[in-house]
Amino acid sequence: MSTRVPERSDARSIRWSYHLAYLTTGLLLFETLTGLVIWLLPFSVTTQFSVLLHTAIGIPFLIPLTWYTIRHWLDYRAYAMNHYKASGYAALAALLVCAVSGVVLTWQAVFATRISYAWDTVHIVSTLAIIAFFVPHVVLLVLRERRREEQTAVRVAASNYGRRSLATTVVCCLVTALCVLGYAPPTMNNEFPADYSFNFGKDRPFAPSLARTESGGAVDSRTLSGSFACGTSGCHEEITEEWSVSAHRWAAMDPAFRTVQAVMGKQNGPESTRYCGGCHDPISLFAGAKSLFTDDLTSLAGYDEGISCLVCHGVRETDVQGNANYSVSNLQRYAFELDEGKTAKFLSDFLIRAYPQQHTQSLGKRLFKTPEYCAACHKQFIDEEVNKVGWVQLQNQYDNWRKSRWNHPGDAKKTIECRECHMPLMASSKDPASGDELDYNRTPHDGKHRSHRFLGANQLIPKLMKLKGADKQTELTEKWLRGEYPIPEIAHKWKKGPSVPIEIVVPDKVKPGQSVPLRVNITSNKVGHDFPTGPLDIIQAWIEVVVKNDKGVVVYHSGTVNKRKFIEPGSFLFKAEAVDVNGNLIDRHNLWEMVGVRYRRSLFPGFVDAAEFEFDCPSTVSSKKKEKLEKSDFAFEVPPGAIGALHVSARLRYRKIDQFLLNYLYGKDGKDAAITSPITDISEDEATIAVVGN
Repeated sequence: MSTRVPERSDARSIRWSYHLAYLTTGLLLFETLTGLVIWLLPFSVTTQFSVLLHTAIGIPFLIPLTWYTIRHWLDYRAYAMNHYKASGYAALAALLVCAVSGVVLTWQAVFATRISYAWDTVHIVSTLAIIAFFVPHVVLLVLRERRREEQTAVRVAASNYGRRSLATTVVCCLVTALCVLGYAPPTMNNEFPADYSFNFGKDRPFAPSLARTESGGAVDSRTLSGSFACGTSGCHEEITEEWSVSAHRWAAMDPAFRTVQAVMGKQNGPESTRYCGGCHDPISLFAGAKSLFTDDLTSLAGYDEGISCLVCHGVRETDVQGNANYSVSNLQRYAFELDEGKTAKFLSDFLIRAYPQQHTQSLGKRLFKTPEYCAACHKQFIDEEVNKVGWVQLQNQYDNWRKSRWNHPGDAKKTIECRECHMPLMASSKDPASGDELDYNRTPHDGKHRSHRFLGANQLIPKLMKLKGADKQTELTEKWLRGEYPIPEIAHKWKKGPSVPIEIVVPDKVKPGQSVPLRVNITSNKVGHDFPTGPLDIIQAWIEVVVKNDKGVVVYHSGTVNKRKFIEPGSFLFKAEAVDVNGNLIDRHNLWEMVGVRYRRSLFPGFVDAAEFEFDCPSTVSSKKKEKLEKSDFAFEVPPGAIGALHVSARLRYRKIDQFLLNYLYGKDGKDAAITSPITDISEDEATIAVVGN
């Protein structure tokens, strides 16, 4: 059996001197170092540029790497197996896995909505495997050559290989450092204006709102804005579309809010409007815009986003006290995220997907899933700082829910929380926010996300502001109000039917001239808090009753709306009549003057209320002259002696803003009512009363 002739020293020195040898080794070392930086170091500009250079160099690097690897294998494939060769093959296998996983991750970061954490793990593990096998493979070979003192040329070539490889790595690191030093992010103004007034002390710069920032100071408006970028990135298109027409989005744009805010500012000073800003206009509030020097209290970049994505997802702590009692983070934005231009947009989107840890950790919290998170804004009170008198409770959806039949602490299978109702699950084919392992009834890969329409009870503003998608939002809101919006997730937890069904209760028969009692029972079936809820000084829910005779002539009515869009006096309404210190009615949403209520009526979850009516049966009921009435004439059994019938219809109606306030807000005198809030019929019922002779 023949043995292989030992390789000549000049051949070995030539192989150590290959340009591709030190080039690939140097680049491989750079890729390894940047990979470890990305994996182990905290979020910073350095780590982000490491991601960019790691990718920008790594992908083209595959060409010389493949060329050299094949050439190297051809040179040594015939050699006998030993520990040098074994470590080389192991390093080659790890390198192949690392290269494939790197290409997959790059493709996902550029073209998909998110990277696969499985592929990311494979990329990290294969990198560690390369270190474990490649370093011994090279180092042991270099040490072997240095021991061969008689082969000076080989030792020199091996030493040069090491120096050149290291130099290649250093050059790449210097390029990265220069990129980091050369990057100039937009200058953020996180300071209050020079003439900002601290009416409640410098320790409470946003008072009388309870909202605050982590730093305790101002936050540049650009830090918390830019919501539409979430949709144009190719990631959260569905969620952004839902949010773009929601009440959260137009909280600061709402012309009714802006008019009321302006009146409050003129009456009590612009600083007083900070009370409203924490929930309606946090971007302007935290930027220090709600102060004396600003003509328009809601005009900064991002004001038209209202409760933006980053405001909501930037909240770190909440308190169930309400009045915007939350703390928002001074979020670190990704490199290029606030820069203009297509290239900057591409780079920032790529960074968020390729290096998502900061994005997911800073914007995804368990806190968002709790009713206590919603309580920060969906609970309101007036205190002495605002009304100059004392504490008064206003809308309070949170405590309504907390004390209701929907809340079963510790039992998620019975409890219905805010998000289950107002953020129902939506089928999502590609949104990276789909899936959730923290919900008892979901999985990380269920392909669903929670709707960001925040459907509630405002059918007016989307169309009034002519927002894109307003028709659909209004249609869904009306279905929601009627209890017709399907929510499979909780369908087994509540009864079917209208959200607030009504039932007419009347006597079976009456005589002409007799007083007729009429009762409409109203049941809170699906509502998770008081019905109605919100600012009851402007919201109207009422019972309309119409009684007709056989000729279709109205013989009694209550709750009808006239041509000027006003509800007739004496109607049964769910409402609150707030008063100021002098007992005057609060009818222009001037809540800063409120000290109490003279009347309040709403319906607690699961409870029943009754609207009572009474009218006289007319002496003439029908014009039909029939000795014998048939069943086909009326939808009820005709009792003996019947001479006609009364047909009763009732509707539970709802509108977001009463007409008086709309006329005031939009400068109308009430004669034309050009702007009016749409009315939604939440439920209805009918009954027939037989009129019998004496």
